[in-house]
Amino acid sequence: MLPSQKANQQQARLHNLNLVFRMIYESGMTSRIEIARRTHLTRTTVSDMVADLIEGGLVEEVGTSVSSGGKPSILLQLVADARYLIGLNLAQDKFVGAVTNLRGEIKETYEVPSENHDGELAVQRVYELLDRLVHSRWQPLIGIGVGTPGLVNTRQGMVIQAVNLAWKNLPLGKLLSQRYGLPVSVLNDSQAAAIGEFSYSGHRAHRNLIVVNVSQGVGAGILIDGKLFQGDGGGAGEIGHVPVRGNDRLCRCGRVGCLETLASARAIMAQWQAGSVEKLSTLSEVCEQFERGDVKTREAVVQAGQALGEALGALVAAFDIHHILLTGEMTCFGQLWLESIRQAMRRSALEQMTGQVQVELGKFDNDACILGAAAHLLLEDYSLLFSQAK
Repeated sequence: MLPSQKANQQQARLHNLNLVFRMIYESGMTSRIEIARRTHLTRTTVSDMVADLIEGGLVEEVGTSVSSGGKPSILLQLVADARYLIGLNLAQDKFVGAVTNLRGEIKETYEVPSENHDGELAVQRVYELLDRLVHSRWQPLIGIGVGTPGLVNTRQGMVIQAVNLAWKNLPLGKLLSQRYGLPVSVLNDSQAAAIGEFSYSGHRAHRNLIVVNVSQGVGAGILIDGKLFQGDGGGAGEIGHVPVRGNDRLCRCGRVGCLETLASARAIMAQWQAGSVEKLSTLSEVCEQFERGDVKTREAVVQAGQALGEALGALVAAFDIHHILLTGEMTCFGQLWLESIRQAMRRSALEQMTGQVQVELGKFDNDACILGAAAHLLLEDYSLLFSQAK
């Protein structure tokens, strides 16, 4: 057999393996006959692929279907704990990582403080986090996904610029893959959060989805027809540094008037510390003041929501997407924050477009980034599962 023919056969087999596994993964529970019917593969091919998946521990037989006259079919389902992934969220006031299984169930979480750590110190904090998770009892691990603030070239694993971490042209993917010997995916934290919500919160039916992550910065992840839209340079959804009219606050990026100087958790903390004798060190403490009805805090939250709502109006006008989820630290301010966003969004774009838009809080809050960073490793291709796991 010629090498090219052998390569083509291997590619065809991997394609079929991916197709069969995706059917089992997305169906929850299905049979060989149903897989053949829906994929148009022959029953022999499906049986061969299922045999490989069972041998690899990824799929198991779980009884039979209810028969309406014919022979009952043997049912198949994913073995969720067959493999594990690591997801990191580097966009908060602490770095958080977790080990997840193939169904997005978090098995172990670990966090390290990151406040006042940027540049090389921040990289060392990432190592500290991963040193713990890589050697956890959850094995085998097949990859590491990282959600980081800033502009990211996902294909190269390069953080082009992360203002809040003082990273510029940092080859984070290469650094981590060399240190841990695992495949690494690096993407913007908001894009990771979008994948997390899309994959695990029941929003797969909404093939178009915007997820806005509001933590120390502000960014949006955009899914179109179920696929992550990153734009030509990878920065689609980087709305945190879009200027807001009438805003004269200096941003860490060096510009004046950026959205995140009004709408982010960092902005709320800065306002509180500048305008109050009582010094609070965490956003959760500010949230407690908000819940007690503190007037200045509530005014700041409404102002933040209004600024974000205007930005969402622009996104709706650009993409005409009707489902928007909000995640991140700022969700602790609940319905008042959410309603101020909705109202400002409706005022800032045509009613015919915004009138059908649903803006809701996400299901996973800060975990969305972790889940999505891990899930991105398998978003469009399951081949990592079929290779030798570490």
